Amino acid sequence: MTFTGIQGLDRSIDTTNRWIADVAAAFGTEDRRFAYRALRAWMHTLRDRLTVESAAHLAAQLPELLRGVYYDGWSPGHVPHKYDLREITVHYAEQAGIGRDDVPKTAAIVTEVVSSKMAPGGVEQALWKLPEELRKLFQPGGERAGRAGERPAARAAAPPAAPRAVM
Repeated sequence: MTFTGIQGLDRSIDTTNRWIADVAAAFGTEDRRFAYRALRAWMHTLRDRLTVESAAHLAAQLPELLRGVYYDGWSPGHVPHKYDLREITVHYAEQAGIGRDDVPKTAAIVTEVVSSKMAPGGVEQALWKLPEELRKLFQPGGERAGRAGERPAARAAAPPAAPRAVM
């Protein structure tokens, strides 16, 4: 599909649309605005907790349009933020417009989708830069995601409901 007539930009728009659609599908929703907020919150929350070098490595694997979203509002001189688990949960919930209790499930599902889109190990490498309690928040299939031991394929067969929006 042609949006701009510029092949590289059109490809990035198309790829970004697929990423957002895949996030929405993972939640079993048609709400693309929710999917975008969840993805954007995931990118910003993780980016702000990483070193400049680690954040740049993760960004390099994003489609061009999402890379712009990723870097929007970023101040490399002020990272990494030393969020603890409570602070990172509050930050993510505010960014995504969801309840704090929904953050573990949301972050884990977005991690699963993004991991499927990037080179093997790309997301995992960034997550290993985090302290263990924060890493668990983002890891798919873990206890923090509320589905201990469940395989990703099983989750895809019966997707969870989208988290409640917070106004």
